[in-house]
Amino acid sequence: MIKRILLFLLALVLLFIVSYFLNSYLVIEENFSFSLLSVYLFHTIAALIVYAVVEFVADKMPNQAGYAYLASIFIKIGFFVLIFNTTVFANPNLTKPERISLVAPLFLFLITEAVVVSKLLNSK
Repeated sequence: MIKRILLFLLALVLLFIVSYFLNSYLVIEENFSFSLLSVYLFHTIAALIVYAVVEFVADKMPNQAGYAYLASIFIKIGFFVLIFNTTVFANPNLTKPERISLVAPLFLFLITEAVVVSKLLNSK
């Protein structure tokens, strides 16, 4: 269990490094109204927490692990809205690169979580 969490952490760190620097390199506009680094850090840390929660629940109660995953995803989105409310959602005039830079890490880390959690749940 700890080995799988550490491997997932390594994968998340690599994904963070590659996607953050790729996003920073591809986006011409560098004056975002929010910190791109903090958005990527939030998704990285939240993905690790979500996976760890599902891993522990799957170890103790394998039948409830899917529900734990769904609940943790909703909590993750709620915390994202709470944390970035003043910097992101209060500004209705986001440019297209800013919108893409907000949505890209969300889907990237969400897809990564879903793939790894589905492999975990299929193995149990």
